Amino acid sequence: MSGDLFPDVLDLAGIFVFAVSGALAAVRKRLDLVGMVVLAETTALGGGILRDLVIGAVPPAAFTNLRYVMVPLVAGAIVFFWHPQVTRILPAVMVFDAAGLGLFGVTGTLKALAYGLSPFHAALLGVCTAVGGGILRDMLSGQIPSVLYDRQLYALPAMIGCAAIATAEALHTHGPLISFGAALLTFVLRMLAMRYDWRTPRPRGIRD
Repeated sequence: MSGDLFPDVLDLAGIFVFAVSGALAAVRKRLDLVGMVVLAETTALGGGILRDLVIGAVPPAAFTNLRYVMVPLVAGAIVFFWHPQVTRILPAVMVFDAAGLGLFGVTGTLKALAYGLSPFHAALLGVCTAVGGGILRDMLSGQIPSVLYDRQLYALPAMIGCAAIATAEALHTHGPLISFGAALLTFVLRMLAMRYDWRTPRPRGIRD
């Protein structure tokens, strides 16, 4: 797979898994078809639109590439018709969200670097790309966004993965395996945090 094609594949994979997480959140909230489509599209595309607006890649890819709109529709259709099966396969929302977190963090960082941002700022924008869709999903479904109470390490794994890929690019050791490894690192850290209840500290004197 060529180096130019691989980021696009990662981007579409991130869009798909985030769309699934948005659609499953709609199922949990007992929303109808329209609500499911809105949550799937918003979760999948929100972070990427924010990234493109910041780096000046306008109009954003979501509005110029039909695949970016169709992939969430396909994911939403899968969940609409087979959500019991999807839910049984995996602890659905959190697993798909963790996968999207890793994929979007990497693609956001790579695109920011391609537009000339420094490694530090590219990693920062990668984190915004990773968490942006989830923030919109949680707000639209009536929840406090996970990133605002990082009690099971939501933003922190994204930061580590984005920092890893930005560092690799700065050292000229980039490539598909490095990109996949950084996405996998974010995913594994997020899943371990949920499994073992790893938490970030609260201000002194504030109890759980």
